[in-house]
Amino acid sequence: MSSEFRHHSNLLFYALVSFVVVGVLFGACSGKDDESAEKPKYLWMCGEANFDRFSDRDTITYYLEKAKETGFNNIVVDVKPIEGKVLYKSKIVPELTCIDSLVVERDWDYLQYVVDEAHRLGMKVTASACVFPIGSSYWQKGLCYEDTTFDGRTCLEYRPDGTMDDIRTNTTKVAAFLNPVRQDSRDYAMSVLTEIAGNYDVDGLALDYCRFPDMESDFSTESREAFEKYVGSQIENWPADIFTYDEQGELVPGKHYNEWLAFRAGVISDFIHEVRDSIKTINPDIELNYWAASWLHAIEKNGQNWASPRSEWCKCYPYGSDAYQKAGFAPALDNFIVGAYLERVYGPEDNESVEYALNRADSVIMGDCHVIGSIQSINHSADSADPHNLVNAVKCCLENSEGLMVFDIVHIINRNQWDEIKQGIDEYQSENK
Repeated sequence: MSSEFRHHSNLLFYALVSFVVVGVLFGACSGKDDESAEKPKYLWMCGEANFDRFSDRDTITYYLEKAKETGFNNIVVDVKPIEGKVLYKSKIVPELTCIDSLVVERDWDYLQYVVDEAHRLGMKVTASACVFPIGSSYWQKGLCYEDTTFDGRTCLEYRPDGTMDDIRTNTTKVAAFLNPVRQDSRDYAMSVLTEIAGNYDVDGLALDYCRFPDMESDFSTESREAFEKYVGSQIENWPADIFTYDEQGELVPGKHYNEWLAFRAGVISDFIHEVRDSIKTINPDIELNYWAASWLHAIEKNGQNWASPRSEWCKCYPYGSDAYQKAGFAPALDNFIVGAYLERVYGPEDNESVEYALNRADSVIMGDCHVIGSIQSINHSADSADPHNLVNAVKCCLENSEGLMVFDIVHIINRNQWDEIKQGIDEYQSENK
């Protein structure tokens, strides 16, 4: 065999190998694209509202199968409600066995069973945890009312009457929150999240109530010291230099007000980045999700800047600043679930519509993470003649975002909304094959 012939033969061989390799890679990529073409469709299962219904395994299986038939492919299971106790077998936190007067004691693991059954059905599972709530202030029940370990660690509120008091005493609040500024609160919250990520084969982790409760919190010594370190000087008049209240109980900003908002947004943003680093170390494939209301401009009181730090949206508002902008935590997330809990569905210029909320979220997140549209099913009718019906709401989320989340299964069951949701999913998928 001549050297020239060998040379041409080798060229032909390498060309053939290259063609095969490229073909295989292209086929693999095409297959992956095909698999990812189906958008995620989450069904949320609130821990408290479904506490009684899901006290036996057969019922869980029935409704997971029902969810699959409807078109959902991801189950969000709430395993740490606001009471502070959990719905799985934990070495850190007591198990939740009683809500009001209802007692449910399982000799089986609720979260593990949901994971096993959902995976059997080909659905993913996202475990949701109320991050900083540690008890129900409304009912005056929960972990922080039973365990003295949490004394002094819950938020200290600065109330409209000028007094300071523990959030645990305030029955008007949705929950008693741990102070997110405190390192021991953050460590505790992190231990719960990493326990779930490390012990269960969940596909995602959702951070719920990962924020401050409102503007009244937190005004403890620890928060003051942390803020003084943040601004680089002592606060002369605490809390008046942050804000005061007028005779109607309305907030009047002080000279450090904008810095205070940026500081609190940074506290939450830093923690979320820490959560991402921790859970990705445990399982690189786990997805980090965060739900928040779509009205981004009005939740500065909670320290929730879920936008991209590249977006200057906050500069349109009096509290906007470079520091508040930089606290945007979208890059730490895999999925942001935008709570478009609004009655009107379509209307790109209507700021009270689901469509507007989703488009705005997409514009301020700027591709830093996926945007998943979420609706509350009870906001929408079953009337086919109603433009704000549930079918349209489902389709709107799939048309204007990268997925769908419906809250909550208890509403869907009680109102028998399965058919409307299935119709919305089917119509969207038929129109977008």
